[in-house]
Amino acid sequence: MNVTFLGAAREVTGSCHLLRVGRSAVALDFGMFQGHRAEANTKNIEVPFQPNELDAVILSRAHIDHSGRLPLLARLGFNKPIYSTPATHDLCAIMLADSAHIQEKDAEFLARRKRAFVSPLYDQGDVTRVMRQFRTMPLDTPFDVAPGIRATFAEAGHILGSASVLLEGQEGSDKRRILFSGDVGRWGLPIIRDPDPPVGADVVIMESTYGNRDHPPADEMMQRLGEVIRDTAARGGRVLIPAFAVGRTQEILYDLHRLRRADAIPRVPVVRDSPLAIAATSVFAMNPDAFDRREALVSEVDDLFDFDQLEFSRDTGASKALNERRGPMVIIAASGMCEAGRILHHLAHGAPDQRNTILIVGFQAEHTLGRRIVERRPTIKVFGEEVPLRARVEILNGYSAHADRRELRRWLGLVRGDAGTAPRVELVHGEPPAQQALATNLEADGFTVAMPTRGECRDL
Repeated sequence: MNVTFLGAAREVTGSCHLLRVGRSAVALDFGMFQGHRAEANTKNIEVPFQPNELDAVILSRAHIDHSGRLPLLARLGFNKPIYSTPATHDLCAIMLADSAHIQEKDAEFLARRKRAFVSPLYDQGDVTRVMRQFRTMPLDTPFDVAPGIRATFAEAGHILGSASVLLEGQEGSDKRRILFSGDVGRWGLPIIRDPDPPVGADVVIMESTYGNRDHPPADEMMQRLGEVIRDTAARGGRVLIPAFAVGRTQEILYDLHRLRRADAIPRVPVVRDSPLAIAATSVFAMNPDAFDRREALVSEVDDLFDFDQLEFSRDTGASKALNERRGPMVIIAASGMCEAGRILHHLAHGAPDQRNTILIVGFQAEHTLGRRIVERRPTIKVFGEEVPLRARVEILNGYSAHADRRELRRWLGLVRGDAGTAPRVELVHGEPPAQQALATNLEADGFTVAMPTRGECRDL
């Protein structure tokens, strides 16, 4: 019985861990790597196991860094079940199709530049094929995955449909409870219910994205959002918000709705400039059972994500036309790390203007354009061209849906429970400084902690 760490090991993308129990093999996530294009492409193409040796995939959430290479598995012949929550299935249906579209367009672009055909990782046919393999399971309901492996989804509190996964493995008389945290959410986040981890585990495979810092309170972020919009509008500028289409966009819209109801922001246009975000918001509306009913807005309005100054931009022409409009506005566009999507042409047009504000509302991985904006480089490269960065840069890390240092310790304390038996902890999905800081804190709490490298195998 062992686990091999094949992605998101001392980094924050490409989540994948291979669990073996006897002759059974199950992948926990199969996500896409992001960062330097050449390095990410090399990692994404590599599949470090034979797809037909897998009995199943268990998917913790829909974001592309967790799900993005599933169609590649289907292309390579994998035809076994993929287990997820119902909302994760619904989100993957649109997100993987969007990813395939990006793969195909990138391949066409690179082929034109290099005058040679570059094959995409997968296409729409692969997405259609892999979506047929999904098997949805509700939270808190055990299910058999493969001989010797039983699984249960638990509320992770991160994004719609996100789950931690309790795996009960048995090999002969040897039994182990392995808990895969997925991405742990935060207590008090808007829309989504709070994390509710299972009690008791022998080994915890645990994310550590923000293991070295604490977030400001979520309500403070809404107030800061209002301040940024008011200040930027007073300068005659626009607020550019790079945001993941799933999760972050809906959180921002939710708080903008609250601010508008309180008359706390001016009546400037708010443009949701992302077809994927528009589709994802519809998926949110289809899954109200996942909402936190204790929140006032959830109980008071029929549509959480619509208000009087909100506009939609579905086609590319309408998106580009936004740059010709005059006056203040707020534009929310993907991708969240500024590596692709419509946010790029808004940055190319808006970054040189000192009246504007680029508002960063999520984690920016190493080697991404978003990280370079956070570092406030004097120039940034967009579409291969150097663009001066004169716009103000504001960072609201409190919008992160990832648990911070305190919340990760709280989550793990709930897993340990009153009995006080400390599981072994394997830290994943974090950069080394964050992991080392969290490891120090967890060791002080009595846990044995390791930080596996990519490809490392641990005996359970």
